[in-house]
Amino acid sequence: MSDPTTLLSERLHAAGITDVVAVEPATGGLAAVAGLARRAGGTSIFAKTFAEQTLDGALEAEAEGLVALRTLGGVTTPDVLHADRDLLVLSMLCPRPSTEALWEQLAHALAHLHTTTVSSRFGWHRDNWLGRRRQINTWADDGFEFFARCRLLRWLDEPRVRAALDAPDRSALERLCARLPELLPDARACLTHGDLWAQNVLATPDGRPALIDPAVSYTWADVDLAHLWTTAPPPEAQRFFDLYAELTSLDRGWRDRMPILQLRQHLAVLAQFDDDWGAGDIVRTTLAPFRK
Repeated sequence: MSDPTTLLSERLHAAGITDVVAVEPATGGLAAVAGLARRAGGTSIFAKTFAEQTLDGALEAEAEGLVALRTLGGVTTPDVLHADRDLLVLSMLCPRPSTEALWEQLAHALAHLHTTTVSSRFGWHRDNWLGRRRQINTWADDGFEFFARCRLLRWLDEPRVRAALDAPDRSALERLCARLPELLPDARACLTHGDLWAQNVLATPDGRPALIDPAVSYTWADVDLAHLWTTAPPPEAQRFFDLYAELTSLDRGWRDRMPILQLRQHLAVLAQFDDDWGAGDIVRTTLAPFRK
């Protein structure tokens, strides 16, 4: 494989962006090759690609998700400057300031997204990607069936998941899925970011929260909430959860169901990475009450 900065430079040039004078690798991503490209005029852009061609459509789906969050839900996202099967180019954002004010603004933005994009169906008009794995978005009228089939059971055939979970674990997941109507509230779908951990919260130059790296679909709002809640948000984010609950009239039992909803993301981590950062242990702990 080419050096990452060389690969990005080549693909920027192939896309007609020929005034790039330097590319610096970006940190923080786990799935793609990304970098900050400085142009001859002094401005910079963010560029992202994949070294292999096995994720056909992933970058275009990501661009579409960014636009959907902005146009349908009013969420601030970077401008999409270019998107094709080989390259995604976005306007630059800034590191997230460590302030409660930013997280309060995010609570308002996410509450607006979730309460103004209500849908009678679950899914999306195309599949998209969680990291290097396809997110199945086949339309469904029933949220429990959609979450079970497309967000939990979908991962059982992945080789790394098969290796990490034994037969009783797999059976426990199937029993949990059968009991979802008892375990979770019956809620309508809304447009969700889909991969909302703290690293995907950045800021505009004037300090407003902005979101990146979506895997959008119409599903339960709790899916976004669970991802933030269970992936070690910074201390200044605690106000976010209280304010979001106020703005959306969230019931008091929401914290109790976060581990079940976050199974989806832990299974996705298991499927993709040799170092699962404890995801396997978390999955097995969550499934323990459903083992026979």
